[in-house]
Amino acid sequence: MEPRFSLNDNALGARIGQLFGRTSAAIVGSALSKTIVELVSLRASQINGCGFCADAHSKDLAATGEPPVRVNLVATWRESTVFTDAERAALALAEEGTRMADASPGVSDETWAQVRAHFDDDQITALVYVVAMINAANRLLVITRTPGGSYVPGTFDAVRS
Repeated sequence: MEPRFSLNDNALGARIGQLFGRTSAAIVGSALSKTIVELVSLRASQINGCGFCADAHSKDLAATGEPPVRVNLVATWRESTVFTDAERAALALAEEGTRMADASPGVSDETWAQVRAHFDDDQITALVYVVAMINAANRLLVITRTPGGSYVPGTFDAVRS
């Protein structure tokens, strides 16, 4: 697969990318754990078929010391025993927030109640933004056919700084 277009190779794309990066930096600087951010980002990327983002977030999870079994089971988290209740709530929000066109209510009241039970208001704010931002990133990179496989762990951390 050949990329169609590099959004960062023109002035407007680079400028918008910097703004996108600042939003991501604010999320990473929040009280929401990096593990939750990466799990949610990986799950949404799997659903959206974004090879670049799935590559990046699986490698970043591994680089933070997450065991391979947890990284490998994100796609089947509902049928796995390796995730906490808080992580399950976040992954449910990620799925329902990503598949809004597939489910008329969007995020269910049950999922929202689970999120409220495990996260404070600042963490919920960051979590909602993670879901929105990763879905936007997935769409940008799927549209431009940016392939996975070349991501170097920690690259996003350097960009956010």
